Amino acid sequence: MELSITTTGGEAASSIEVTDKAFAAEYNETLLHQAVMYCIARRHRGTSKQKTRSEVSGGGRKPWRQKGTGNARAGTIRSPIWRTGGVTFAARGTPKAQPKLNKKMYEAAMRTAVSELQRQGRFRVLDSISVAKPKTKEMVKLLKHLKTNDALIITLDIDTNLTLAARNIPNIYVQDINSVDILSLLSCEQILITSDAVKRLEELLQ
Repeated sequence: MELSITTTGGEAASSIEVTDKAFAAEYNETLLHQAVMYCIARRHRGTSKQKTRSEVSGGGRKPWRQKGTGNARAGTIRSPIWRTGGVTFAARGTPKAQPKLNKKMYEAAMRTAVSELQRQGRFRVLDSISVAKPKTKEMVKLLKHLKTNDALIITLDIDTNLTLAARNIPNIYVQDINSVDILSLLSCEQILITSDAVKRLEELLQ
C-alpha cells in the first residue's frame, strides 16, 4: 500500500510504499487492550512506602489508665485511628508482579494500533518536521500550519530544537522512533511522522 506524504503546509509532496503487514493489519481489540495494560503496569514503579503502627516511632507508653478517665480505652498513640498514627493497610514499597507479554504479541499489537490509526486518518506522514529555533512561538506557528493542537510528533532521531519548542505546549509530544510505544500512539489525536521515520517503523513492525 501507499501512504501520501505532505509538507508542513498541507501540500501533497509524494508517496511512500509500505507493506500491508505493518500498516493494514487486522484490528485485534483484545490484543491491543492486553498490550496497553502491559505498558501501564510496566510504568508502575511500586516504590511507595508507608509505616504501620509497629513501624511508627513512639507509642510505647499507654496514653492513660484503662478506667476512670471517661475517655475511650487506648493502648498506644500510634494506633491507626490516631493522628500521626500508623497506616492500617500500608503500602509496602515492593513492586507488584508485572504481567508478561512476549515480543511477537507486542509487535502484533503495535501493528494493530498503527493500522487502525492509519484507517481513521490520524496517521499523517510529512516530508520533514523542524523548527529553526528552540522557541515555543516557532512550534505554535508550525502547529497552525498543520492544523492540530493534539499530536505526537515522531522523528527518526532526537531533535533537540523540536523537543524544547514543544515541551511547554499541552498535548504536543515529540519522540524519536525508538522510544515510541503503544501508549504514546494512542494518547494523541494525531500522529505526525517523518517519511524516514516511517521506513524505520516499518522495519520494527516486520
